[in-house]
Amino acid sequence: MMGQCSDMTLSSIEPFEDASAGPAVRGVLHRPPGPSARGLVLTHGAGSDCESPLLRAVAGAFAHAGVVVLRCDLPFRQARPAGPPSPATAARDREGLRRAVGALRSVVNGHISLGGHSYGGRQASLLMAEEPALVEMLLLLSYPLHPPRRPRELRTEHFRALRTPTLFVHGSRDPFGSVDELRTAMRLIAAPTKLLTVAGAGHDLARGGPDTPLASIVEAFRRLRSR
Repeated sequence: MMGQCSDMTLSSIEPFEDASAGPAVRGVLHRPPGPSARGLVLTHGAGSDCESPLLRAVAGAFAHAGVVVLRCDLPFRQARPAGPPSPATAARDREGLRRAVGALRSVVNGHISLGGHSYGGRQASLLMAEEPALVEMLLLLSYPLHPPRRPRELRTEHFRALRTPTLFVHGSRDPFGSVDELRTAMRLIAAPTKLLTVAGAGHDLARGGPDTPLASIVEAFRRLRSR
């Protein structure tokens, strides 16, 4: 296992903003130590922002592996610094992700992938169900299968429309869905999928700390891409 990367020494990190159209794209760009033709847009969950320890750690790990990473704030978080998103603004959050992918294309000229933690990952997967050609792959960290203690309220109705190779990273103690529930849901996806389980972790995947298997996440993503 690999703990939190010292991302300042592994990649250059710089603020990123593209307000040429709405919604604006605002976040942080991680450039790898050497040249790269691949990119990853990464976003946050409902209760955090792009500065969350988990996103910082994952972005640093991918940048160290040669991927340009844009971790960005969703439009709901740009609108206010705290508080959960509203269902009424979910479509705008997806449009923000679409804009972020377009903005990253001005930085890299190769394949781009899309990912997010919890709510951000859910919106990324909904976007890809709508636009399957937008990106190469999906990285879903702690996908929120259902609200805690409400297993019948599944958030998987769009999985049948997914055609994008997807890596799920899930804690074995995540209250938003068990590993067995997630395995069942993954069978709905008509594309290659892989599940990486983080033993003992909850919904925060240990916040990107020493128990988060960053190197394993990067390697699993690489292997899925090569299938």
